[in-house]
Amino acid sequence: MSLELEHYCPECEEYRNFWKVASTTMHLGTKVKWHCPECDYGFVRIDGEVDTGQAA
Repeated sequence: MSLELEHYCPECEEYRNFWKVASTTMHLGTKVKWHCPECDYGFVRIDGEVDTGQAA
């Protein structure tokens, strides 16, 4: 898995390269935390199924 991910940042209001800051394996799968280096906005993905960075 890459250490960078292009993703929309709602704080910066544009696409940014997010950095992977943490990864752990849990009962739901692999949990990965991503942060925007410009504003420190962050989100979590769990095996691509759960994504806190997506709008509801």
